[in-house]
Amino acid sequence: VITRPEMEIGRYHWMYRSSRPHRYHHVPALRGNVSPLGIPGCFECCIKCLGGVPYASLVATILCFSGVALFCGCGHVALTGTVSILEQHFSTTASDHALLSEVIQLMQYVIYGIASFFFLYGIILLAEGFYTTSAVKELHGEFKTTACGRCISGMFVFLTYVLGVAWLGVFGFSAVPVFMFYNIWSTCEAIKSLQINMTVPGDQICVDIRQYGIIPWNAVPGKACGPILENICNTNEFYMSYHLFIVACAGAGATVIALIHFLMILSSNWAYLKDASKMQAYQDIKAKEEQELQDIQSRSKEQLNSYT
Repeated sequence: VITRPEMEIGRYHWMYRSSRPHRYHHVPALRGNVSPLGIPGCFECCIKCLGGVPYASLVATILCFSGVALFCGCGHVALTGTVSILEQHFSTTASDHALLSEVIQLMQYVIYGIASFFFLYGIILLAEGFYTTSAVKELHGEFKTTACGRCISGMFVFLTYVLGVAWLGVFGFSAVPVFMFYNIWSTCEAIKSLQINMTVPGDQICVDIRQYGIIPWNAVPGKACGPILENICNTNEFYMSYHLFIVACAGAGATVIALIHFLMILSSNWAYLKDASKMQAYQDIKAKEEQELQDIQSRSKEQLNSYT
């Protein structure tokens, strides 16, 4: 026969122990920089902060900023020097190169917009890298992903892909003035070699800018020959513009590489977020099942207690 005091003791154990299963928490071992109270030291805090830095996104952002800065800065100055060379040596009439001057001025304004846009876009992608890195670090913890966050990550993947294709075109377009200036420079070198060897007069070697389509065929003089062309190659405007166009083309190539790097990072992060959402749904279902099981056990114990 169960007496009343034994029933009270059993009810106490059921209310304060059986209904609340004990949870074992992992106690970290004490290290050199951890205080006896369990508070992490400065070294552990620094390691934790450094572990949350998206180094891949950081490298891609620095490469993107460097490439865009080289392309925009060097391209702007090189375009100004190109207009100066055309006005002084190949098209002395302002009406002949008026359209070209307007196009170059428009391109310079476009360069301002490109620099501003990619400065903001690079910061946004870096912030998205920090966000996703924290999600990956807490994949099995309390981190909660949302459908909106996954949609934003997918949108960044699509936008970065479009920008990468566009910058491939920019990279190819930036190689055109490098090709033109290289032809002029190689012609000047040929004139110098002919003058040294005294084989063919240098006056017979010319460069006609009109064949590139940047100025009309009725432009005067439109071409330069012999010593005049050699003097053009020795000017500071030609030297600076030629090398700045090369650097601008290299900057466009670096930007393309940075966007490809960003595309790989964003695709990987989007896959991690998708896995995190699936893990989150699994944990929610598991927690719900455990709660239902605990409720069934508690109700069965209440019925058993009422019978006893």
